[in-house]
Amino acid sequence: MSDLLPLDPDQLLSSTRSVRKRLDFDRPVPMEIIRESLEVALQAPSGSNTQGWHWIVVTDPEKKRVIGDYYAQAFGAYRNSPMYATNHTSGDADRDATQGRVASSAEYLAERMGEVPVLVIGALKAGKDLPAKNQAGLWGSLLPAAWSLQLALRARGLGSAWTTLHLQYETEIAQLLGIPEDVRQGVLLPVAYYTGKDFKPAPRQPLDTVLHVDTW
Repeated sequence: MSDLLPLDPDQLLSSTRSVRKRLDFDRPVPMEIIRESLEVALQAPSGSNTQGWHWIVVTDPEKKRVIGDYYAQAFGAYRNSPMYATNHTSGDADRDATQGRVASSAEYLAERMGEVPVLVIGALKAGKDLPAKNQAGLWGSLLPAAWSLQLALRARGLGSAWTTLHLQYETEIAQLLGIPEDVRQGVLLPVAYYTGKDFKPAPRQPLDTVLHVDTW
């Protein structure tokens, strides 16, 4: 078993950050660590214990390059959309400064996604047509496991980042990787060792601004 960082549960949960600029593009990531972390992720809950998840681990340089190109195209479209301005401009100086740093790191990752040592796509056997209404029950059977994977990687000294922009090209990427039509992708995690020092909890809005007890 890989050496684990000396983190208690609260430290692990509050210091697992989205790593972009600090991903180490040059240091190889052993497949044993990916497999070990996925074994942890498979302990996550899923609806009716269906465990319908699938994990596509991409290390082939050419396939990573193609996925990176699709991701960069999707990021370019997002960056030029009204949603991008809305997400990064609130009128609050401190929050906008933070969002500016997030935007810079996101752009950096978009430019280099294809160079990350390992890309992990979390997918779910869901049928060709997704539900027209609320899909929380569907994706609730995949996303907890993907987060568990990020935590397991963090505990082993690796970084990752939650990304979904590749889904604009889900069909093309499925064809590239031979993913069946009834298996739908939910998240793309770039995985690498990280550079620099450790991580600390990020600024968050006060709990009482989002907490509702018994009524809104």
